[in-house]
Amino acid sequence: MADPTPVIDDLCAESDELDRLVAELEEDGWRRDTPAPGWTVAHQIAHLAWTDRSALLAVTDADGFRKLVEGALAAPDSFVDEGAEEGARLAPAELLGRWREGRAALADALRSAPPGARFPWYGPPMSAASMATARLMETWAHGLDIADAIGVMRPPTERLRHVAFLGVRTRDFAYVTHGLTPPTEPFRVELVPPGGEGLWAYGPEDAPQTVTGPALDFCLLVTQRAHRADLALTAHGPDADRWLDIAQAFAGPPGGGRAPKKGATP
Repeated sequence: MADPTPVIDDLCAESDELDRLVAELEEDGWRRDTPAPGWTVAHQIAHLAWTDRSALLAVTDADGFRKLVEGALAAPDSFVDEGAEEGARLAPAELLGRWREGRAALADALRSAPPGARFPWYGPPMSAASMATARLMETWAHGLDIADAIGVMRPPTERLRHVAFLGVRTRDFAYVTHGLTPPTEPFRVELVPPGGEGLWAYGPEDAPQTVTGPALDFCLLVTQRAHRADLALTAHGPDADRWLDIAQAFAGPPGGGRAPKKGATP
């Protein structure tokens, strides 16, 4: 049974870093467009706040979360955008306050969760550690969108190991959500972490199909923040190669991803 404390601590650190990025923005900074079509910086923070509240319901009020899912099923193509739009209409100070309050409450709830507890989600039920990992992945990915909008570079940190782990664990989900049958054999994934020292490795060493490359590039791929053509990832084997075209670490239907940069080969 995984101890959720390290990933919860890293989730809080990731959120605090993003908080520092947006806390001093003027009104026009909150209204800047991000790479997600139709979403401003305010939409990105509103989405994080909305999802944190959803996760808090899942951890503390299963019946309340079930009602939320029913609403999502009634509007599967619009409920995410509607949640972001509702929050984005708030004044920046109020939106920031709601995000801070919600993420703090979620962290406290995850730390207090009984060992071995599992909570409902939009996909399979999650443990406290898995829930924190998913929230860290989303916070990092949406933080990239915000940084892009305001022209700031965010250096990668060791916290990416959680995103990479989730990207590997969701391999079969990516196949299923695209209507494909997952491979029966595991892949070997070897990633060079930020700083270039050591290796993050997953799967058996003798697996016939492999994926290798920088951990940052793998995380950008599985969060669909960059097109495969722009990343230094190498696949050996037809199934592994196919995976790099469809990988996604987030729940829900297949994402549209990002177009390759000008001059890249799709």
